[in-house]
Amino acid sequence: MLRKLLLLVVGIVGILVVAGVVVIDMFRERLSLPHRGYVTAEVFVDVRSGDSSRLIAKRLADAGVVRDDLTFRLAVWQLGLARSLQAGEYHFDRSMSALEVADQISRGRVYLRSITFPEGLTIEEMAAVFHNQPFGSYDDFLAAAQRVELVADLDTSARNLEGYLFPETYALPRDATAEDLVEAMVLQFRQVFTDALRAEARLRELTIREVVTLASLIQKETGRLDEHALVSAVYTNRLRIGMPLQCDPTVIYGLQLDGLYDGNLTRENLRHDSSYNTYVYGGLPPGPIAAPGRQALEAVFKPADVSYLYFVSRNDGTHEFANTLREHNRNVQRYQVRRLGRLRSERQ
Repeated sequence: MLRKLLLLVVGIVGILVVAGVVVIDMFRERLSLPHRGYVTAEVFVDVRSGDSSRLIAKRLADAGVVRDDLTFRLAVWQLGLARSLQAGEYHFDRSMSALEVADQISRGRVYLRSITFPEGLTIEEMAAVFHNQPFGSYDDFLAAAQRVELVADLDTSARNLEGYLFPETYALPRDATAEDLVEAMVLQFRQVFTDALRAEARLRELTIREVVTLASLIQKETGRLDEHALVSAVYTNRLRIGMPLQCDPTVIYGLQLDGLYDGNLTRENLRHDSSYNTYVYGGLPPGPIAAPGRQALEAVFKPADVSYLYFVSRNDGTHEFANTLREHNRNVQRYQVRRLGRLRSERQ
């Protein structure tokens, strides 16, 4: 009797094993078949921290990303990813197998959108870039850029985050806010403005605000990396001998703050009474006038070993540098006065 019972048990086990192998083979093929059960161009599935694989599977199945929740759970089990699924928002726009979906979520390939801020932008110009992306409004960014507490340990005089929002490309989730972005930009500034640069600033008896301010002038005067050290030298030389910086971008910035800039810089503008007018007031302006990049920040500490005091645009993105006012006037005549004369004659 015991022998018959053992044979029966063995037989049942054998049948179950065979059936299990058949089922596993069937589902193995099912796991690798691409599926797309949604008719829209794309779908987004949100995986929250602490979600179980069962709940994630249901969301994916409801969205049409996988055939059914069991298929996804089996894919997770087969790949051994039950403890590896990561939170975030996931984007799907093509047919994918359950195995591919499980792999994507386990690797944390969340959906991110990029936004790029070129070097040399002001806060208001950055707000315009932000407004033109599907993140938020112009006013949202302006408001976030007033959070001076983010740089309180760097600059106790900051009235906003001008100069401290590092120009870079940022990848953000769909629900990122202006405050999220501003925090990321300040964090990036901190990473670029290293301990070595802070030590260099202390050695030169410069505050971080003074460094960022001078770097912003360099950035606004030239976008060419090979000229950053030369422009830095001009301003460093002028500051050393007490000569006004006479930096046009500072005048423009002051006019913009006062709502007076119309796109043209006139001789009358150069006399405008603004603390940012470096024709009227000596030394550095009271704060940064734009967001300097890494090279402009470093150029503050590495001015070229030259005695230049002047430079003028060649109208091709480069500049002509000079040691004396006489040389400079000759360069101005060559590159600016003659050019204006040609433009006038062409218009007549």
